[in-house]
Amino acid sequence: MKSDHVKMDTRKRLIVAMADLLQRKGLHGFGLSEVLAQAQAPKGVLYYHFPGGKVELAIVAIQAAVNNLLSTIEQLKTTKTDVVQVLHTFFSLAQNQLEKSGFERGCPLAAVALESTSADQALRQALSEGFRIIRSVITDLLSETGMPTERAIWLSTLIVSAYEGALLQSRIAASVTPVSETIDILLELIQQEIETNQKTR
Repeated sequence: MKSDHVKMDTRKRLIVAMADLLQRKGLHGFGLSEVLAQAQAPKGVLYYHFPGGKVELAIVAIQAAVNNLLSTIEQLKTTKTDVVQVLHTFFSLAQNQLEKSGFERGCPLAAVALESTSADQALRQALSEGFRIIRSVITDLLSETGMPTERAIWLSTLIVSAYEGALLQSRIAASVTPVSETIDILLELIQQEIETNQKTR
C-alpha cells in the first residue's frame, strides 16, 4: 500500500513539473533531466510511469492543466453571483500569475501549440481537445444566462482566441496591458450580450 502511494506521488510530481515547464518554456525549451530534477524524481522513473516519454507526459500534463482550469471555474461558480464575475475573477487570476512570474507563466496549451508540427499528431489532438473543452465550458457559462446556444458558441470562440492572443502579446512585451485591455473588452462585450438577450426575451 505504501509502495503504491509513493508511485502515485512520484507520478503526480512529474505531471506538475511538466505542466510548469511547458507553461514557462514550451515543449522544446527543456529536457527530461530538468523535469526529473524539478519533480525530485530518480532517473528512469519517468519511463516507468510514462512509457511514451516526454510526449506522453506532456499530453497528460496538458490534460491536467485543463482539469485544473475546470476546477477553478467550478469553485468560482460557488462564490460569484454571475457569469461576468466568474470570468473576471478567472482572467484576473491568470493575469496575476503571468505578472508575478515575470511574464513566464502563460497558457501551457498555447506554448506547446506554437511549437507543434504536423508530425505531433497525438500532441495536437490533446491540445485541440483541451481548447474544445475550454470553449465548451465558457459556452455553458454563457448559456446559463439564457443566451442562445449559437451565440454562446460564437462568443466563447472569440473569448478564447482573443485571450490567448493577448497572453502571447503580454509575454512578449513583458506588460499586462494587452491582456488587461483585452479582458476589459471581452467582459464588456459579454455584459452587453447578456443585457441585450434579457431585453429581447
